[in-house]
Amino acid sequence: MDYDVIVVGGGAAGLMAACTAAERGRKVLLLEKMDQAGRKLRITGKGRCNLTNTNPLRDTLPHIGSSTAGSTNKPGQTGGVWLRNAYGRFFAPELMEWFEQRGVELTVERGNRVYPASGKALDIFLALIGELEQSPNVTIRKNTTVKSIETFEGQATAVILERGERIACRHIILATGGLSYPTTGSTGAGYRICRELGHTIVETVPSLVALKCQEKIPEELVGFQLKNVQFSVLSCSSPKLGEGDRREAVVEECVFRSSIGEMTFANDGLAGPIVLSASRIASRALHAGETLTALLDLKPALTPEQLDKRLLSDINANGTRVFNDALRLWLPAELIPLALPQLHIEYYKRLHQLTGEERRRLRDWLKGVRFTLTGTHDWNEAVVTQGGVSLAEVNPKTMESRLVSGLYIVGELLDLDADTGGYNLQIAFSTAHAAGEAV
Repeated sequence: MDYDVIVVGGGAAGLMAACTAAERGRKVLLLEKMDQAGRKLRITGKGRCNLTNTNPLRDTLPHIGSSTAGSTNKPGQTGGVWLRNAYGRFFAPELMEWFEQRGVELTVERGNRVYPASGKALDIFLALIGELEQSPNVTIRKNTTVKSIETFEGQATAVILERGERIACRHIILATGGLSYPTTGSTGAGYRICRELGHTIVETVPSLVALKCQEKIPEELVGFQLKNVQFSVLSCSSPKLGEGDRREAVVEECVFRSSIGEMTFANDGLAGPIVLSASRIASRALHAGETLTALLDLKPALTPEQLDKRLLSDINANGTRVFNDALRLWLPAELIPLALPQLHIEYYKRLHQLTGEERRRLRDWLKGVRFTLTGTHDWNEAVVTQGGVSLAEVNPKTMESRLVSGLYIVGELLDLDADTGGYNLQIAFSTAHAAGEAV
């Protein structure tokens, strides 16, 4: 055999896996289907590349979800426990040191997010590809598509290329990525290959993606950003019995996900960091045909009682102002076209004429603007893929398949996904490093 290891896929995980194996003296062949490696890596984080997060391990694990890490791990709950071994050997400190040793200056920003100090994702890619191009142990072949993996008696023996070529190798690292940003080469081919080898593929859905809503977003609001607001996704139960024998449509609500930060309005729904994080919880339910409710709290720093006192004070001080103009006391002007139709308060009513019930209606709207979520944006806008190869079928220490010896599965192919903040790239780098060590 000409190679010790074949790495299939030249994204973040594939590049790191190849680097790690080559550093340990393995002869590596890297196969990339596109004309350039690292396309998705170079555009991640809007071209800035949030490559990891300096939160300690205990604070990182709850940000990672999985459908198959264990019976208690549902999307939105911790899937990070499965990664403990890989993280114990190669976590944020080791990853940062790896890049710094190769001349990439890093900086830590708000939320403990780590970026290249240059603000350019290209620097991360160049450090990885530079390492491979300088190594005598690495051969890179671009414009090369793997069709399947050949096995014999449960052992991986070769990759079969689309044009029929067979390349023999006993160690194959599959790092083909998920389905997000398909223009970068992420077509989900790795899921098909793993399924053909007997692996269970948890249904894939877009994650970290904008959410569509039933409500019409006013044209002047599209692209507008809100800061320091709270966004929550709710689950609604069936109506239940009310007092006496009378059945009331009482809705019991449960918060799936709630976070404070920035969001923006899209022409068909909601976007921005806190919405993308909430999509990790909402996406699977929405793609299953469910309709969810979201609440937007415009005044998260105030309790309803505190907000009511502020409204009373402002009303008393501005009693002669008409309602639609006075809304600027509590809202950005861009939000007024969204508020007025939902509040059902006469536009030109003087503030001193507002009833107690109307004031409470205003208070409740400010604390909980409701949106009916109906779907998500597509794979072209999704940051990551939720679902993938069942973790029960992969060794968490080595990333080796439990079904096919010599096959290692890393990165976005695995049934792992995480919040924004550098957590997803850390998953890619850590799982790839574990596989590179194992081979």
